[in-house]
Amino acid sequence: MKKIFLSIILILFLGVYSCSEDFTVNPRLNVEDLETYFLEEDNVETAIIGIYDLMQYNYGRDWHSAFLVKLLPGDDSNAAGGNSEDQGQLQNIDDYANVSSSNVSIASVWDLFYRTIALSNLVIENIKDSSLSNKDKALAEAKFMRAWSYMELTTMFGDIPLRLTVPTGAEEFGIAKSSRADVYAQIKLDLTDAIASLPEKSALSDNFRVSKGTAQALMGKVLVFQEKYSEAIPYFQSVINNPSHDLETDPGDVWSISNEFGKESLFEIGFVSTTARDWGNIAWGGRNESNLHIQLMGPRGDGIFDLTGTGLINGWGFNLPTNKLATAFDTAGDVKRKAATLMTENELIAAGGKVDATAASGGVIWDYEGAIRIKYATKSEDTSSGGVRELNYSTNFRLFRYAEVLLLAAEAYNKAGGQDAAARAELNKVRNRAGLVDIDVTTSGNALFEAIVNEKYLELAHEGQRFWDLVRWGKASTELAGTGYSSTNDLFPIPITEIDKNSELTVADQNPGY
Repeated sequence: MKKIFLSIILILFLGVYSCSEDFTVNPRLNVEDLETYFLEEDNVETAIIGIYDLMQYNYGRDWHSAFLVKLLPGDDSNAAGGNSEDQGQLQNIDDYANVSSSNVSIASVWDLFYRTIALSNLVIENIKDSSLSNKDKALAEAKFMRAWSYMELTTMFGDIPLRLTVPTGAEEFGIAKSSRADVYAQIKLDLTDAIASLPEKSALSDNFRVSKGTAQALMGKVLVFQEKYSEAIPYFQSVINNPSHDLETDPGDVWSISNEFGKESLFEIGFVSTTARDWGNIAWGGRNESNLHIQLMGPRGDGIFDLTGTGLINGWGFNLPTNKLATAFDTAGDVKRKAATLMTENELIAAGGKVDATAASGGVIWDYEGAIRIKYATKSEDTSSGGVRELNYSTNFRLFRYAEVLLLAAEAYNKAGGQDAAARAELNKVRNRAGLVDIDVTTSGNALFEAIVNEKYLELAHEGQRFWDLVRWGKASTELAGTGYSSTNDLFPIPITEIDKNSELTVADQNPGY
């Protein structure tokens, strides 16, 4: 996908819902009149592309990405890096320690989701009564993006401000928190409209865009998170019965750059390797069309990991697998999917590489538990076109994929009652792709649910789902025992910048424990 940067005209509106000084103090300059801007179909299209661009920025922003912030509380990943002080705000999230309302990575994620909502609201308000030929599709995409953003926010923060209009001045910025139930209700309204007007995946004009199936799948996920399992099932069935959606043949195919925006992808953030970034023009803290996180998460160099024979290139060492995850693969006899997810030290040595702990600070490789990650790895196949090699990876982030839909459907069938055969059928599709046999036909009830839980741990490892599933299942205190976790960590703190700027919030509105 060739990404298109939003024009300066619309970028000036992106701070509308964030807690920046720009909104409350500095006047906007060189702003085109909204009464005329959205009269042009091309301008509406530019605004929609801008929403996708904000998503890319949020999930791929240097040290503050939504990808890492969602991932690190789980028991599938360790923060790693060079030492315990390397990007301390991420180490704190990973270790459940000293997580505060001033954590800059958490604040960035909050801010950028609300900026995405702001632009979505701007589009919705200005075209809802228009006669433009692309109005319905544009409204559907904007409402999906608003729904996605609110789903991510309420999952991580609980009760949050529900912003659905564009404020005309600083005095309208203040807004109280809405309950998670009210947030879910708005998400479902937006997704209902999105489902009605989005095209099928097979009819998309651009492969990076969301489809009707994407919105149906998200609706099902929202309903499962609300424990409305019977209501979720028809949405999952619509996706499963659509021939445009399917599993890739092999687990490793999911993560290959040759299969980006493939049949398994429902929502994917695109990156390119053609912008020739180097140490002089890389936009630290800003926007890059390359995926800097692939380098950030590659096995650390400095003589620590010798990757000979692996097809991998050294990176900066963040996001290392836990021993618990590696053991879970071995316990399940899961060879194929394990190979697409991680590599143990013994496997690294067998390939021709080695590990030298003496090269690490103090002779200890921080957060290393005996494995390196293969999923989202620094693969030599991902070549760059100019610039510095490690700054120009193009690997896309797969945010929502068909395998997750199958596992959510299995959970819904199981929890709805009396439909365990259907649950096993969806679960087996994921297991079979991983090279595992069908689950025993006598497995039912809670035993089947536990099998789904374990399958999801293996299938979605390092994708940012694990921790939030443990919380909603009531399993976090058991699965994370001895890690420093407490129930306070079930939600992130509302950023102090929001409380300081939002006149309808006080410290009493902060999430419990912060």
